Amino acid sequence: MPMRVIAGEYRHRKLVYPENNPSIRPTKDRIREAVFSSLGDLNNLTFLDLYAGCGSIGIEAISRGASKVYFVDYDENALKYVRENVNSLRVNDKATILKSNDIDAIKKFVYSALKFDIIYFDPPYESDCYKNALPLIFEYDLLSNNGVLLVESKLPIEINPIWNVDVKEYHYGEITIYKLRKKL
Repeated sequence: MPMRVIAGEYRHRKLVYPENNPSIRPTKDRIREAVFSSLGDLNNLTFLDLYAGCGSIGIEAISRGASKVYFVDYDENALKYVRENVNSLRVNDKATILKSNDIDAIKKFVYSALKFDIIYFDPPYESDCYKNALPLIFEYDLLSNNGVLLVESKLPIEINPIWNVDVKEYHYGEITIYKLRKKL
């Protein structure tokens, strides 16, 4: 089944992704649609697609008006799909693609003094990234004021009270999207 951009400037444009690669798991269309509907206007926002896979989340953000999207993944095969999707839509000026693991990427962003209006955190469900990398986003203060962190997971995640966030949960079958909005 072809995957497409859901809404915005590039609505209905096809995206490439590996159909038989279990290490690259694109977020389902209905989840992407619901997540982005909950975010509202993305015009001029900076977006981080951490564990980008084929880039469908970040591409959707660009299509809906994000001014800059950082795609991060450690898998070169995944990044090949991100590059192909970014090139086919001709949005290279809005995309930065970084081959890195989560921890190194987070440290690089801190060193560069980057903050994000929206971060989409979608590591492999069975990984320990939820316990290791997720807290660093708050420890290093990567979210802008009133920024939003979206976490896609099959298992419950621990929300540390010191993160000072409002939390909403959205359930889609066995998948939960946690929407953590930084309190002002």
